[in-house]
Formats: sequence, C-alpha cells, structure tokens
Amino acid sequence: MTGTLVLAGTPIGDIADAPPRLAAELAAADVVAAEDTRRLRRLTQALGVTPKGRVVSYFEGNEAARTPELVEELLGGARVLLVTDAGMPSVSDPGYRLVAACVEKDVRVTAVPGPSAVLTALALSGLPVDRFCFEGFLPRKAGERLSRLREVAEERRTLVYFEAPHRLDDTLAAMATVFGEERRAAVCRELTKTYEEVKRGPLGELAAWAAEGVRGEITVVVEGAPERGAQDVSAEELVRRVRVREEAGERRKEAIAAVAVEAGLPKREVFDAVVAAKNAGVQRSL
Repeated sequence: MTGTLVLAGTPIGDIADAPPRLAAELAAADVVAAEDTRRLRRLTQALGVTPKGRVVSYFEGNEAARTPELVEELLGGARVLLVTDAGMPSVSDPGYRLVAACVEKDVRVTAVPGPSAVLTALALSGLPVDRFCFEGFLPRKAGERLSRLREVAEERRTLVYFEAPHRLDDTLAAMATVFGEERRAAVCRELTKTYEEVKRGPLGELAAWAAEGVRGEITVVVEGAPERGAQDVSAEELVRRVRVREEAGERRKEAIAAVAVEAGLPKREVFDAVVAAKNAGVQRSL
C-alpha cells in the first residue's frame, strides 16, 4: 500500500495562525521535507512538537534530485509531510515537482490548509476579488520584467505579485509605465506581523513612495484593466501607450492601431495625438 504526501500550510507571520492539524502532522510524519530545516526547527519549537520521523531538506537547489527519493519513500508506504518557509507548498515555493510525480505514480496527495499571502493581500487590498490571477515573482532584469507586464496589460482580472523589497520601486515604476500611473494598486507589507502595512493608491504614487525604501516581505495587488470600448483616455495617455509599444519593438503604425483598439477609438484620433506630441516636442527644442 502506498503512502500519502501531505502539503502543509505554515504561518506567513503570526505563529498563532498555524492550523491545528499542523502540529499533529509534524509529530506523526515518517518523513518531514522542509524548505529550510532551521526554520522548521523554530516552527516545531514554537508549536511544542518534536517530529518523530526523518527530517530532510527540500528546496529549489535540490528539489529535482530529492523528488525521486521522496517518491520511493511514498511508494514504500511512508507518510511524507512537505512544509515550506511560509504559506502553502508549491505556490511560488517548492512542491510542484513532487506533487506531479505523486500524481503520475498514483500516490495519494492531501493538504493541511493554512495561511496564504496571496489571499490575505487580495482580501485587504480593497480591489475587486471576484476574479484574480496570481503572477508570482516578476523577472529581475528590467527588459524581461517589462515584457512580462506587457503580456498582462489588458488582463481584466485583479493581479497579485510577490516582490523583494529592494526591487519594489523598480517594479512599481515599470507597472506604472505599462499599466498607467492611475491604475489602482495596493502594496501589502509584513502581513500578519507586528509591522503589517497596506499602502493603497495609484501606481504612480506608490512608485514614488517605494523609491524612499521599503522593508519586509511584499505582496502587490493591482487592479485589472478596464473593459474595452470607448474610454475617456487623454491624448497624453494615448501617446504614452504608443511609446510603450514602440519601445517593445512594434512599428509606430502597428502601435497606433493596437492602442486605438484598446481605447475603442478611431486610429486617426490616436495618430493625431502622436503627431501633436511630436510637433510640440519640436517646438520646445527650437
């Protein structure tokens, strides 16, 4: 008889948020696979529990190599508990490979539900929550980051991202460039911890705020794009959208046509705005 893989959610900040089943599963598992064994030790001490099973590391660096070992344990009947540093395993954390391997081998997979930074930030953001998509971490390189954001520029669902504090200002500035400075967003910092903070406002304002420096674990929630159709879009915004597309490699004619479709406006109106901006720039340089 095969064993069971248990994905266990762990607190994202406040240890009191630990699900009641977590301590019992930690005590009973034959193998505990942890993203960081030192953090696991602190967690078990806080919960007052001692794992009876073998503790092994399972993180990004050894995930591919250790997955077959854990699958063998499971096929032999072991109960394997997977915990990551915070939140639910496999959601921007190690776990997907192991779950996929278990599914392939017909090994039972279950979960101990726990806290989620994604859902907590979404609920606190004040933005629409009926439909959303989780985008994880954006690429570190500026060009790749802009490309990824352009892929979802017209996404109407609320967007949720994780970000490192030292990259937050660049990320918010890139979002303001691609989505528009007036697009609403919320920066959720240190959720459930002592210095929890939720900063809400237009992306342009949040980018300026973040430029002063922000600390802690960050989740960013961004309002989805407005419905297509005739929109009240200023000439300056039309020109900005065309420039963003040109910088991404589109020819001006193609960029104007795409922006016209986005805004629900005649191509001629967007073309005239671009020409007027160009002429204004020439006049200022004289």
